Amino acid sequence: MPSTDRRRLPAAERRAQIAGAARAVALRDGLAAVTLRGVAAEAAVAPALVAHYSPSMEALVAETFAGIVAAELDEVRHLAGGDAPDALGALLRTLLGGGREDVTAVWVEAWALGRRNAELAAAVRDQMDAWHVALVELLARGAADGSLTVADPDAVAWHVLGMIDGLNAQALVRWRQDDARVALAARAVEAMVGLPRGAVAAPERATVDAGETP
Repeated sequence: MPSTDRRRLPAAERRAQIAGAARAVALRDGLAAVTLRGVAAEAAVAPALVAHYSPSMEALVAETFAGIVAAELDEVRHLAGGDAPDALGALLRTLLGGGREDVTAVWVEAWALGRRNAELAAAVRDQMDAWHVALVELLARGAADGSLTVADPDAVAWHVLGMIDGLNAQALVRWRQDDARVALAARAVEAMVGLPRGAVAAPERATVDAGETP
């Protein structure tokens, strides 16, 4: 274990150090590992110092979750530019195409831990609402310019997010291949927004596992 960091840091820097350590622990070992001792070990400081700057571990867990998933939303907003069909394709490939298991695990664990952590539950609801708003905006933009046919963007957004969440949870246990998940989700989204088959998923990504109905 690294030696304890006894340097005197300004309060803002120390808080940032502790927040960064909590984020690293959550992404590597899960939200349940964001404990007083776990964060202290990661930051190489005494547990008492973590307790001084984060007296409520429930609050630190909630803040850590919110920081991780809000950063992902910012990233996806940036990637999902362009017209609405292309943006939907980028969103599905980014979220379902593999390589984000650490963030997916944080989401899944937050839903479970939020049953007994009211602050975490509130943070989860807030972030779910933020993702919903972002997707409604995308769908409404497509409906406005005629590239999508969406009578109820609010309902479609909930359907799409629920599908993404479910497929990503399945991916944690390696059920199906990443490309298959992208293709199947794209097919459902295309049907929901009035697009022809293949309009959302790029051809090289729109593949399915052998044995699936094409």
